Amino acid sequence: MFTGLVETIGTVTALEPLDTSSSGGGGTSLTISDCEEILSDAHLGDSIAVNGTCLTVTAFDKTWFKVGVAPETLRRTNLGSLQTGSHVNLERAVSADTRMGGHFVQGHVDTVAKILSVTPDGNSLVFRLQPRDTDVLRYVVEKGYVTLDGASLTVTKVVDGEDGFWEVMLIAYTQEKVVTAGKKPGEEVNVEIDIVGKYVEKSVQGYFAGTAGGDYAILEKMVSRIVDEKLKK
Repeated sequence: MFTGLVETIGTVTALEPLDTSSSGGGGTSLTISDCEEILSDAHLGDSIAVNGTCLTVTAFDKTWFKVGVAPETLRRTNLGSLQTGSHVNLERAVSADTRMGGHFVQGHVDTVAKILSVTPDGNSLVFRLQPRDTDVLRYVVEKGYVTLDGASLTVTKVVDGEDGFWEVMLIAYTQEKVVTAGKKPGEEVNVEIDIVGKYVEKSVQGYFAGTAGGDYAILEKMVSRIVDEKLKK
């Protein structure tokens, strides 16, 4: 579990293919350096979010650590586009005394989103993003949370539909703390939707599916009542 508050920005210093034999899993091993401030209490097997992707530490020293990235993860995230010298957002998993300043982030990337535009607004930057999987748009709400490359950000605008998108605003302080601020239109970011929306959806579906023989009678009554109240105004 993470908070979506990026602790530091690391640098990819090596990418090595992992064993692809029947006993190995394939994928890529990443070595990430320039991150000594998050390694003082590191242990093998720890979880660190790399651009919002929860990965396991397989080796480390004072200034660097290694993680393995499975083929499935490479396909579902933007980690497959990393090169030597790329910068990545880093956050350690929460501890018992961590302050929850962002929101509950799992480190499980749902999809990637393409940056459609970056527009200055005073000293802030407005990013417009379109997800590869448009189904996730139903979980994105204005003033709600979304995690981009591991950073918890507030949604400022949402447009649904096949060509739907959402917008977030990066204030000047945030621009200095995350890699996303330096990305350009056409580049991709990792996206994790707020898990609360998914739980609510499943709970509501389960409730109505088990009510009145699954014919949504209660939901119909609720909608009718709302319509009637609106017509009376």
